[in-house]
Amino acid sequence: MFQDKRRELEKKVAEQGRLPPGQSLTTKFPVLHYGPVPQYDMSKWTLRAFGLIEKEMTWTWEEFLKLPTKTVTCDIHCVTAWSKFDTVWEGVPFKEFVALLRVKPEAKFVIAHCEYGFTTSLPLEVMLDDDVLLAYKYDGQFLEPDHGYPLRTLVPKKYFWKSAKWLRALEFTDKDRLGFWEQAGYHNEADPWKEQRTVGRIGW
Repeated sequence: MFQDKRRELEKKVAEQGRLPPGQSLTTKFPVLHYGPVPQYDMSKWTLRAFGLIEKEMTWTWEEFLKLPTKTVTCDIHCVTAWSKFDTVWEGVPFKEFVALLRVKPEAKFVIAHCEYGFTTSLPLEVMLDDDVLLAYKYDGQFLEPDHGYPLRTLVPKKYFWKSAKWLRALEFTDKDRLGFWEQAGYHNEADPWKEQRTVGRIGW
């Protein structure tokens, strides 16, 4: 019965043009990451912005929670071939976050720095899409530790590893740098609709 319902939903989103090639619908929320889940003393947590901006800035958790928020409903697609539909996230719109900074004209890329040295990068123009968040709530609740508590990026148009968990800093640069998974062979552009999963696959 459950599988029949899942297949019915999958057929529906496929007919709507929402299921990228090579993907299957899931009604669960799989947990995938490398390394342990970090533990936090939130009184010491900070988010840092640095690089090609006029002045480096840092927020405490209390300060960050005072920034303007937005709710985004979107589909998410994992490189391991599952897709989850109509997910609901809340956080600070990246476009509004950037407005707090004086980003220098030569800045072209944003590098997300996370716990344990994990990084991933995207062009600044991609991060400025209206659906990109610095997200701290999922489905009305603060993120679960496995899903990136307290803060992650949300970039729905890319494979989900580009939505980096456990975010601690954002660096603005004029040159791209391959991140953790990209150095391991994942495709740097990560477009689900072009199946840009790994180097050497479709779209490279």
